Amino acid sequence: MGNKKNDRPAEGGTIKIESSDVPTTTEESTEQVKKRRWTKQHSVVLLLIVGIIVAFVVVYFLSKALGDAWLYGYFGIFLISLMASATLIIPIPALPVVFVMGAILNPLLVGLMVGLAEPIGELTGYMAGYSGKVALQKNRRFYGRLEYWMHRRGPLVLFGFSALPNPFTDIAGVAAGAIRYPIWKFLLWMLVGKMFKGLLVAFAGYWTLRLVVQSLIG
Repeated sequence: MGNKKNDRPAEGGTIKIESSDVPTTTEESTEQVKKRRWTKQHSVVLLLIVGIIVAFVVVYFLSKALGDAWLYGYFGIFLISLMASATLIIPIPALPVVFVMGAILNPLLVGLMVGLAEPIGELTGYMAGYSGKVALQKNRRFYGRLEYWMHRRGPLVLFGFSALPNPFTDIAGVAAGAIRYPIWKFLLWMLVGKMFKGLLVAFAGYWTLRLVVQSLIG
């Protein structure tokens, strides 16, 4: 047919490509990744703020219902545990306070306060690892192994490092953030592990100090 145009390009000719068919450039892809990462970081910060506010509201109303013992006892344990777990550089000795207060107050409630406060504080390490703004000069070999373990056995690693007193819990949080471990799983296993540790230390203080006092009196 004489009027029908041949859509096939002539041999040796050029093919015109519409702008919509051009794949996204590397710069555009990088910009989109940065925007998504920025949004996720803001979501983590927002979650941290909401978690702290909710925890404070719960403790506040419990203190009003149960009296000054809550306000100055359990609430203080909550604050100390929160600050101790949120600090990456300056250590705060929270465990001796939990040990002693376990003998003075109800050890079950003391352990619960630790379990509620410390996972919120550990989000600082998670956020630092997620943003990639932490440079670990020491224990690089250990950190590399820790990231490998996090990929393979994340729940077990988080529970193990949070359930027993050790100086590497913050590094575990950094590793979890660096590999983009789901934040809800991170908080869940931190909650279980920290609750276990808080109850363990509080009841250890309860039985140890009471036995010491009874032996001195008796």
